[in-house]
Amino acid sequence: MIIDGVGMRCVGVADAAGLADALARNRTHMAPFEPWRPEAFYTEAGQRARIEALLEEQAGGRVVPYVLIEEAGGTPIGMMNLGSIALGPFRSGGVGYWVDRAWHGRGVATAALLEVCRIARDELGLHRVEAGTLVDNTASQRVLAKAGFERIGLAPKYLHINGAWRDHRLFQRVLHDDPPL
Repeated sequence: MIIDGVGMRCVGVADAAGLADALARNRTHMAPFEPWRPEAFYTEAGQRARIEALLEEQAGGRVVPYVLIEEAGGTPIGMMNLGSIALGPFRSGGVGYWVDRAWHGRGVATAALLEVCRIARDELGLHRVEAGTLVDNTASQRVLAKAGFERIGLAPKYLHINGAWRDHRLFQRVLHDDPPL
């Protein structure tokens, strides 16, 4: 359990239907923060294909995808992905996440992010984790600050979000200063 009533585990193909429901339910809310998605993305088949691709990336050591679960009913309420994993002297990864709107303001994203940082440090031996948010996504910036991330810059026209190339604020959390393994 990462926080009262919510657990986090690696995503599996069996999560496809629940994630499709959660994404469809949150589609309008998340639209200003997300890239354009085809209709198939919001279906069980679309999520199954996405999860299979994520698991393939995980097998290659490039991503670790997590699903956030409401423990009472086993319902997916979000995801937290640690991706772009680079080893060697860089030892870094990037994090992206979303949480069902009904669970906002309860500390779910912060708790999950803290746990992913712990895993990145203790299990993967990463030195740092980075994240980016839209310039006006203050809620996500608060989550990052609560999880110990610091702002490191601005990336103009960083990602194509909601129909246009959007500027992003960049953040990082240095996990330790030990030499690479």
